[in-house]
Amino acid sequence: MAGTRDLARGHKRLRALIDFALSEGWRVVRTPGGHLKFTKPGCASIYTSSTPGDRRAGLNARAQLRRADRQAAVDGPVPRKNGHG
Repeated sequence: MAGTRDLARGHKRLRALIDFALSEGWRVVRTPGGHLKFTKPGCASIYTSSTPGDRRAGLNARAQLRRADRQAAVDGPVPRKNGHG
């Protein structure tokens, strides 16, 4: 997996967001288009721009990650499609 610095590509605000996501158990990858994709089992995927356009972009993305965590806790485990669990 790529490191925080590689994923942030020089954007200091993104580094803080990526560090937060990794500490909360999210997996962070770059999409082919250069955006960031945050995934975590039981949660919906979150996408964000790779170049935040305003100073609140990182805070808004962090709020989305926290909301997805809370929603997953309320909904419980997601049933698997193959019927095993």
